[in-house]
Amino acid sequence: MTAPPVPPAVPFGRFVTRAQARGRLVVQPRMGMSRPDRMRDGLRATRGAAATTVGTITVDSYTRTDDAVAARRAVAQGAPLNGYPITTYDPSVTRQVLRDVADDTFPVQVRHGSARPEQIVTALLAAGLDATEGGPVSYCLPYSRVPLNVAVASWERSCALLTEAQQAGAHPHLETFGGCMMGQLCPPGLLIALSVLEALFFRQHGLRSVSLSYAQQANSRQDEESVKALSRLATALLPDVEWHIVVYAHMGMYPLTPEGARLLLQEAARLAVRTGAARLIVKTTAEAHRIPTVAENVRALETAAAAAADTSVPGADDTPDTGIHAEASALVHAVLDLDRDIGRALVTAFARGYLDVPFCLHPDNAGRARSGLDAEGRLYWSAAGAMPLPARPERGRSPILGSDGLMAALSHVQRTFDRRARAETVHHVPPVHRETTDRWDPRP
Repeated sequence: MTAPPVPPAVPFGRFVTRAQARGRLVVQPRMGMSRPDRMRDGLRATRGAAATTVGTITVDSYTRTDDAVAARRAVAQGAPLNGYPITTYDPSVTRQVLRDVADDTFPVQVRHGSARPEQIVTALLAAGLDATEGGPVSYCLPYSRVPLNVAVASWERSCALLTEAQQAGAHPHLETFGGCMMGQLCPPGLLIALSVLEALFFRQHGLRSVSLSYAQQANSRQDEESVKALSRLATALLPDVEWHIVVYAHMGMYPLTPEGARLLLQEAARLAVRTGAARLIVKTTAEAHRIPTVAENVRALETAAAAAADTSVPGADDTPDTGIHAEASALVHAVLDLDRDIGRALVTAFARGYLDVPFCLHPDNAGRARSGLDAEGRLYWSAAGAMPLPARPERGRSPILGSDGLMAALSHVQRTFDRRARAETVHHVPPVHRETTDRWDPRP
């Protein structure tokens, strides 16, 4: 492999941890445009936001699914895509997109959603980038019908490409998507376990800078306990790598009202600050309706940054322990006991049902576990299947059943925050967190 261009002196992972040390939450959009000029404009706007930001290049669906022919045809015809076709463009084109935009004060990450990402990793390295995300489980089971063992082998090869670049002087960073599995309705113990297991997989294959994800769910107290449990496990199991926690704003049905969407994003920012997470992936007020504009992404970044700046880091930890850490720890160690090779252990764990994702229809998922959602939005296991979970009194409570029950659970967050927004409007309650409009630069 040809050595990639020399990346910025301050790599992605180090930029985020330095910002965190200065008390700044790094905020990041989901953003991908098919035309290079528009992708460059989106990155420039992200960089110019009144926030501590990192850039995103999200690839299109054709590239994600290895349909290179369709991607090339779309580019040749000028047809719009839902992301940037990084493997179709010559690396020199992507370098031009990044020129005078990506540097020590603004690292850029490629986000893709691919179960077989070798070509994407090759393309991003050739363009001088070295930060990406995903994982052998989290980008296989929800998004593809690729057999899990095939995805694991592909991710092993992708990690090898990144570690080869590491030996040539790059500073690759891999973010696990495991904590966002299916976006919602998956109890947090399994999300945490998958995030940790994918990070351990990356570490086993040579990566020395990783981040662990967790997606905001439907109950803020449960989310706080979950992110802290994730951090506790990472501290214990990843002592020799650089790592940080990244929180995702809710990945399910978003509020229909702009006010409800802002309240939900602000709660995600407060969650990140209160739990010591270093980075937040934002969503916009347009999420329930259409693909957001660049301007809407910038407003979301600034809204999240303002909410984070107005949130105090708690002194004593008053988060109740409901057993989430014990549950996640039991799953992680049960998988690690299956095989010294974490990739093989993951394949075996799903084959035996030790890991079992509710509502996931992938052929390699056992599909025996069932989840429930209580009136306060707390997720729980109603049936554990073969997963080796600690005994919990809530086991056996009602699962989410039928199309009406599923839709009610899926829309719980949407309805809750739209209702809260309407209540604040009726009572003329001023917003707790302002949306920043002044153009200050809080970068490290």
